[in-house]
Amino acid sequence: MSDHGRFIWYELMTSDMAGAKAFYGDVVGWTSSDMPGAEGQYALFGIGGYDVGGLMPLGDEHKAQGVPPNWTGYVAVDDADAAAAKAKSLGGSVMREPEDIPGIGRFAIVADPSGAVLAIMKPTPPEGSRPAPPTDGLGLAGWRELYSGPTGETFAFYAALFGWTQDEAHDMGPMGPYQLFSNQDGQVGGMMQKPDNVPAACWLYYFKVGGIDAAAARVKAGGGQVLNGPMEVPSGDWVLQGMDPQGAMFCLMGKKG
Repeated sequence: MSDHGRFIWYELMTSDMAGAKAFYGDVVGWTSSDMPGAEGQYALFGIGGYDVGGLMPLGDEHKAQGVPPNWTGYVAVDDADAAAAKAKSLGGSVMREPEDIPGIGRFAIVADPSGAVLAIMKPTPPEGSRPAPPTDGLGLAGWRELYSGPTGETFAFYAALFGWTQDEAHDMGPMGPYQLFSNQDGQVGGMMQKPDNVPAACWLYYFKVGGIDAAAARVKAGGGQVLNGPMEVPSGDWVLQGMDPQGAMFCLMGKKG
C-alpha cells in the first residue's frame, strides 16, 4: 500500500536547541540525539528507540521574515514534484521548491489556500528495519488539527492533494463545523475555520502523554505556557494547547488523573 497522504514526521524549528531538548524531554518523555555529522544543526526526538521527529535551529533567514519557532508536519507523497505542482494548481502555494535530502528523501514545503503550511516528502526507503513504535502510543502524535479557511473548501484541497476522506462533522455553533478526516491509518485529525483569535492559518499536533494534569504541571515548571485546557474531547481524552519556552505552539493529549 502506498504511504501517500500519511503523516510521517514532525519537525520543530527553534531558537534554542538545548532548551527545546530539555523541555520536551521532561514534558513528553522524548530522548534527543544529534544527527551524526550535523551536530547543532539537526537532532532527533525519540522514545523507546523509535524516532518521533526532528529539531533544527531557527535560521537568520526565517527570523528576518518574522517566522516564529514552530512545528511542521510531514506528509508522505508518491512524487514530491507532482504533489507540489498539484498543490499550486489547487490554489495553494509552494514555499520551498522540491529538493533532495541525500539518503532521506525528496521534499517540499507547501501551503494551502489560506496559508497553513505542511511539508511533503517522498521518503527514501531506509536500510534495515526500523524499531517498532511504543505499544502504548506515548510520545507519538495522536491527532492533527487544522485552523484554516472555510471548511468545505479546505477539505476539498486536502482530499484532492492527499486522498484524505471525509468523516463526520461536529457542529461548533458560530465557529462552523469541525470536520474529521481519515487516511489509511484511520481517523487522524480534524479541521475547522480559523477562529478570529488565531493570528494565522496553521496546523497543530497533539502528542500523547500519560496523565494530562501532570503534563500541564510539567509544561509550567519547564517555563512553557498552557494556553487552553486541559479539556475533555469526545474521544474521552483530555487535551491542552500550549507554547514552549521558545514560542512554538504544541499540543498534548492524555487521560485525566
